[in-house]
Amino acid sequence: MSPQNQRLNLIEEHLQAMMGVQLEFPFGPEPKVFKVAGKMFAWTAVKDGIPVMTVKASPGDVAFLIDEFQDITPGYHMNKRHWVTVRLNGQVEQGMLEDLATTSYTLVVRKLTKAKQKSLGFTE
Repeated sequence: MSPQNQRLNLIEEHLQAMMGVQLEFPFGPEPKVFKVAGKMFAWTAVKDGIPVMTVKASPGDVAFLIDEFQDITPGYHMNKRHWVTVRLNGQVEQGMLEDLATTSYTLVVRKLTKAKQKSLGFTE
C-alpha cells in the first residue's frame, strides 16, 4: 500500500472513531461522506490520483491554511469560505490532519441542540 493510501486509511479510521459518526455514499462509491447527526463534516476521495480530505473550518482558519500550505486549497465543490481540501500526499502531518478532522466535527456538533450534543457525549 502506498504511503498516500496509508494516510487516507488512517484519517478515515480517525473520522469513523468519533462519536455518532455515520459513513455514507450519497454520490456512488466516492466520495466517502462522514456525517454526525445527519450533517456532513468531512469527505474523502481520490482526486487526480491523490487521496484528499475535505473538512469544515472557521473562515479565519481557512484563509491561514490556504496561505501556509501548498497542499491545502479551498474546499473542492464546497463553500470556499468554510471548507478546505487537503491533499494527503505528505506535506501536512498526520497529527494536523487529525486536528483538522476533529475541528470540523466540533464545528458541526456545536450547531446541534444541547440534547443532541449530550447524547453524543460532547462537552466543552
